[in-house]
Amino acid sequence: MAFRPILRQRAAIPAAAASILFASTILYPKTTLHAEAPQNSHVISYPPNFQTTPSTNPLLPQLTRKPIYDTLPTLPPKPTSNPSTPGSSSTSPTPTDRLATQIRHARLFLHAQTSAAETRLNTLLSSLLHLENNFTSTIASLAPAPETHERLMPGALYVLVSAMAGSIVTRNRNILLRASVPVAVGIGAGWVVLPYTMANVAELVWGFEKRVPVVAENHLRVRGAVEEGWKQATVHGELAGRWSEEMVREAREAVEGWVRKGR
Repeated sequence: MAFRPILRQRAAIPAAAASILFASTILYPKTTLHAEAPQNSHVISYPPNFQTTPSTNPLLPQLTRKPIYDTLPTLPPKPTSNPSTPGSSSTSPTPTDRLATQIRHARLFLHAQTSAAETRLNTLLSSLLHLENNFTSTIASLAPAPETHERLMPGALYVLVSAMAGSIVTRNRNILLRASVPVAVGIGAGWVVLPYTMANVAELVWGFEKRVPVVAENHLRVRGAVEEGWKQATVHGELAGRWSEEMVREAREAVEGWVRKGR
């Protein structure tokens, strides 16, 4: 019983020594722990400020230090767009741009066609207005002057009746007479009934005939022949009138002489 405390003290000494050794091992480790176990048994850890240089001796292993954290993967560089490249995305038109270009071309084409159609329509209307003005001015120029006191309405009816009378007279004749006589009778009646109007019509017809020299020359030739014939007819009419007057006078004198002798 007397040796029991001594035995307890001897048993407690090794336990205390083991505890102290375990605590010193934990608090003061002899090796440096890394996040990953070194794969190379020859790699030796150094302080952070220590720089290692590769050894020139091929027999000695190369001393390298592996970092605690993994290196980030390097990202590929962004492609730089070259504006001078014709096939780059910056210069190639998008579908919206192509659609806008087509719409612009369509609008320009439609505007050009509309402008051309408007110009042609304006030209056509201007020509029609010019023709209308020429026609109205021409008809107005055919009317006689107010100081002549010539009335168109009864005179035109007389000319029409004369032309119908000529067609009635030649209704049983050949086609040449049926076509020429009414025209000639109507023209003659017009010169008698409407002399100033017929003079204006003749001037208008002569203006159209002068555009064709051949027609103008034939007209002058025919007109000269007609005037010459009218002059000859007038002269012969005057001679016939004088001869008839002389014959009438001689016949009257003869009758008067017979009457005197009978008394």
